[in-house]
Amino acid sequence: MATAYFFKAVAADGKVRTGTLTADNDKRVASELRRQGLIPVYVGSSPQEARGLQSRIKFNYTPGRRKDVMFFTQELSTLLNSGVPVDRALSITNELTDRPQFRSIVADVIRLLKGGKSLADSLGAHPAYFPELYVNMVRAGEASGSLGVVFERLSEFERTRDELRNYIVSSMIYPGLLTLVGLASILILMEFVVPRFASIFEQGHMKMPLPTKLMLETSRILQNYGWMAILSLAGGFIALQGYIHTTVGRLWWDTFRLKIPLLGDALRKAETARFARAMATLVANSVPLVQSISIAGAILNNKRIAASLEFVSQGVKRGEGIAGPIKKAGQFPPLAAHLLSVGEETGKLDQMFARMADIYEVDTRAAIRKFTALFEPLIILVMGIIVGVLILSMLLAITSINDVAV
Repeated sequence: MATAYFFKAVAADGKVRTGTLTADNDKRVASELRRQGLIPVYVGSSPQEARGLQSRIKFNYTPGRRKDVMFFTQELSTLLNSGVPVDRALSITNELTDRPQFRSIVADVIRLLKGGKSLADSLGAHPAYFPELYVNMVRAGEASGSLGVVFERLSEFERTRDELRNYIVSSMIYPGLLTLVGLASILILMEFVVPRFASIFEQGHMKMPLPTKLMLETSRILQNYGWMAILSLAGGFIALQGYIHTTVGRLWWDTFRLKIPLLGDALRKAETARFARAMATLVANSVPLVQSISIAGAILNNKRIAASLEFVSQGVKRGEGIAGPIKKAGQFPPLAAHLLSVGEETGKLDQMFARMADIYEVDTRAAIRKFTALFEPLIILVMGIIVGVLILSMLLAITSINDVAV
């Protein structure tokens, strides 16, 4: 008997479509959506169930979900390539999972799979853990009968992406700590050391050198109005964060970051590597090029670069290939277009995307090293100059005391 099913699906342009379709079962609805070029995210009896699912997703969100997904992918890759059936591989992975929240996610995937849904649709029911790229890769693997290979590629994708992210974060920790320590040292000097030193001159009514006067006046301003400065900075930071969370603000912020000397170059290369790695994984599994661009663009952190992919997608639809539109978009390094041009000519676009990812992951590390190599001594130099001026002002004052004594 035909039943009306509510669905949520993602179109090739990345927008979510909702509606109802009448079919014998939810599998036929999913097949019809895919035939229409849509990617099913949810097929069920009611919109309320979909909203309930979304609330469970928000509740199950944890900062460690990347590690959970990486472990899940690696285990499934090993088990499936060893010939273990999908349902048994999922059950074993569920038993090996330590985090209770993620265990409940895997249990729900198993329940949906046993209920007749495909593995891709079962994973797609939890987009907070399994993004569109992941789900589409699994769907392609199911269609081609190569799930083991797909999970192996997904495992490699998650590993390389995690390694690059960890390298960037770890590289920025030392410069950040250096800046904080330097600022803290200056504030301690101005708030506690300099005021005690000033009391000597105030009690003796001595004439102070000009550098010392400036130093004491700065310290006095900080003591009297420092809290106002801190509140202003905090308010400005909160306002900036609020603006960045808007669509226009995020676009402005991401554009600004790309213009920062050295750092902007590193960020551009990191985004290029992320995009290329995702495209290599998708194209290798026969996901259509336009759809691959939309999915890969969704995982980019920089909205300015992600926005340029709409122009690239339109160029591909017009039959211009991908190399030309990538070059015209002006957001990717020049070498990227040349590599993709060769990939189109040789018919090995997936391999060229993989090569492009390898190149820009190495270049990102080099750009980060170059940035930190310049930033660290610059911070030390600036902090050293400020502290040196403070100490010199104190020494001038001490010398003036000795002159008066003579």
